[in-house]
Order: sequence, then C-alpha cells, then structure tokens
Amino acid sequence: MERVERGVPVSAHPRVVQPLAPALIRYALVCLPLLALTAVALGWVYRDEAAQHAVRTSLWVAMPLQLLTFAIARLVAREQIIAAWGIGMVLRFATLGAYAFVGIAALGLVPGAALISLAVFLFVSTLLEPLFLKS
Repeated sequence: MERVERGVPVSAHPRVVQPLAPALIRYALVCLPLLALTAVALGWVYRDEAAQHAVRTSLWVAMPLQLLTFAIARLVAREQIIAAWGIGMVLRFATLGAYAFVGIAALGLVPGAALISLAVFLFVSTLLEPLFLKS
C-alpha cells in the first residue's frame, strides 16, 4: 500500500525526488577528485603502462557504480539504511566479480592492477558515503 501525503502519493511528491540531486552532486564533487588522487597514488605502485591503463579503467568502472549505489542508498536510507547499504554492497561485489571473470579478459587488462585498484576505489569511495547520506 502506498503512503499518501496531502492527497498525493509519496512516490509522486516532488520533495522526495529533489534532495537526491544536490547530495549526489556534492558526493560526486568530493568523490571524483579523491578517486583521481587515489589513482595517482596507485600509479606510483604500478609503474608500467599496461598496469596504469588497468588502474584508469578501474576508475571508470568504479565512479558510475559508486554514484549509482549512493543514489540507491540515499533514496532508501530514510526507511531502511541497512537494506540500502546491503544493496550497495551486493552491487559492488557483483561488479567486482563480473570485472574479474569477464571484464579483465575482454578488455585485456593486467589482472592484479585492475582488481586491486577497483577494490581500493570502491573502498575509499564507500567510506565517504555516510558523510553525504544525511546532508
């Protein structure tokens, strides 16, 4: 049964959707530079060009995934924060698994650099989420 406020279903109520965009933009504006700095740091660890390409590719995989999981957490968090984080973790692990079993071979990436960098990007950006979920 759908909840109704002021005669309008909550899902159609504009104030339910509007707070997501500013929070998502703030999260992206902090997360992207932080992940870029993390990529630079990983570039010092992985010095050859193929490994650095794997790190950059992992960054391109991690950022949209993190924005998606943040949006899900932000939308669901008001009622079910644990469920929201659980959905986010399942998506992250599924992406890491698909990347490991399909993506790396399909893209011809260095496996170690690709998987470690994706895991690091997901970990670092996940640490930021609680700071932006309440804002």
